[in-house]
Amino acid sequence: MKELSTMVYAFIQDVPINEALYHRVMEGLGAEPLVGLVLHLCVRRSDGGLRYIDVWESQEACTRAFDERIHPAVDAAFGGARPSPEPEVQVLDVVDVRTAVRS
Repeated sequence: MKELSTMVYAFIQDVPINEALYHRVMEGLGAEPLVGLVLHLCVRRSDGGLRYIDVWESQEACTRAFDERIHPAVDAAFGGARPSPEPEVQVLDVVDVRTAVRS
């Protein structure tokens, strides 16, 4: 197990999209990993929307990834521009993060 610094940035975000649109966004991101992303988990909510649970090395890495890659991929998946307003982000108070790293 690799222990990560507890100075990470993590959040939950409920998004009103379905799996098909989610997969279009993921395709738009491409295969290159997002710099600074520790974990992205997408789960189905009972109302049919999706919930993202993300852990980033820092808030700065998250902001950069959204500006440079995520928002452009979301805009493209929505046919030019994502709807407004942005879904609310609930920042998590992280106590510890551990991940298994395979070599």
